[in-house]
Amino acid sequence: MFRSRSHVRWALPLTLGLTSLALTVPVASAAPAKSTPVRDDFNGDGYADLAVGAPNGTVGGQSGAGFVTVMYGGPHGLSTTRRTNLSRATTGVPGSAVKGQAFGSQLSKGDLDGDGYADLVVGSSSTRDGAVVVWGGPHGLSGGRSIPATSTQTADFDGDGRLDLAVFRAGFAPGDDPIGTTGTIWKGPLKRTGVPAAKTPLDPGHLKYIDVRDGDTGDINGDHRADLVVTEYCGDGSYCSTLYLSGPTGLKRVTDQHPEGDGAVAVGDVNGDGYDDLLTGSENDSSVSVMYGRAGGLGGPGTWATFSQDSPGVPGSREEDDRFGASIAVGDLTGDGIDDVAVGVPGENEMGVVNVLRGSRAGLTGTGAQSIGQNTEGVPGTAEKYDAFGAAVRLLDTDGNGRADLAADAPWEDNGNGAVWVLRGGPSGVVTDDVLSFGGKAVGAPYSKAAFGAELK
Repeated sequence: MFRSRSHVRWALPLTLGLTSLALTVPVASAAPAKSTPVRDDFNGDGYADLAVGAPNGTVGGQSGAGFVTVMYGGPHGLSTTRRTNLSRATTGVPGSAVKGQAFGSQLSKGDLDGDGYADLVVGSSSTRDGAVVVWGGPHGLSGGRSIPATSTQTADFDGDGRLDLAVFRAGFAPGDDPIGTTGTIWKGPLKRTGVPAAKTPLDPGHLKYIDVRDGDTGDINGDHRADLVVTEYCGDGSYCSTLYLSGPTGLKRVTDQHPEGDGAVAVGDVNGDGYDDLLTGSENDSSVSVMYGRAGGLGGPGTWATFSQDSPGVPGSREEDDRFGASIAVGDLTGDGIDDVAVGVPGENEMGVVNVLRGSRAGLTGTGAQSIGQNTEGVPGTAEKYDAFGAAVRLLDTDGNGRADLAADAPWEDNGNGAVWVLRGGPSGVVTDDVLSFGGKAVGAPYSKAAFGAELK
């Protein structure tokens, strides 16, 4: 099962900032109460780590070059003192910082080389400069290898126990028509020379007509092979998504009609039946559709459910421009073995909130749902117009207690500097004691107009 993942369609204008990046080696942590999947653990201490993209950051005097801050988990969760800042100007990371590169606009992670440490793949908006794999190790992330991609997804697509890499090299259309994407599945393990065990083209007949942006993975059909969903720019100002189900002959595109949405996608088991479920967001409609997995793929339309702020128990009310579903994260907040869902609503009251919905044996439900924002008691800061709190969300167990924690961003906080909030999970959902709030300045990064937190992984 693949849990605690999220997606947000990143579309931020590039702005200015100035400074260079510093590297901080993480402090070793005591052993966690529960094991953490290696796909989330860069330094092998047993705690999940959080990667924070700041694609607008200025690096080496290049505006919009972008950077990533990695926050290392520990027995007390995240801390601004245990982190690594990475950019194209970091020693060992290949390439150069280039204006408008947007390094960190898309992220994926997992143990690609099979050494027991998760690696981080940092995408960009430059087809020329591509992406970088930064290697995990006992002291955290360091070094790297360039790969020809703008975005990637990591998962075991063929069920052999080794992590594979879905590599997408997509255009960034300036007008109505997509430029097109080339997609390839790189079979793991990936050598540190950047060479995979094998390469297989993915759906060239479809991908050449769309621009892939992001996505998610999980086992929807229960065959112990990962399935893949990608979000896309589809033309005429519209966004959509495509689902690929795994099988003995590889990934095959699902052509049956299902809610594609124009917002986020996420995959996780929200009804605890052992099959991962597909969630797609519709920003224009301010809603999220849930399609439950089963043997053979998704259940039929009669099994689908749609949630909005008009659904019973969900806080707020459905309004134009709320953008409910702009970001979605799936993970077990309560520790009951069933995934819960965080939904970003960055347009709520022009300030933004995150709605948290509970998973149950009967499926996703609004019962016990929560609304979290900067006006919530215990949450630092003040909600202000255009902060876009909840534009990106992530659920990840950073303190090893068996319950996911909620990370949420506000990319326009402090006039576009951006900030991230991390709230603990508890038996009844998100709790607001001991909230960690930080921006680029707190982690020694080039914070000015950086849109810090625009991508969370």
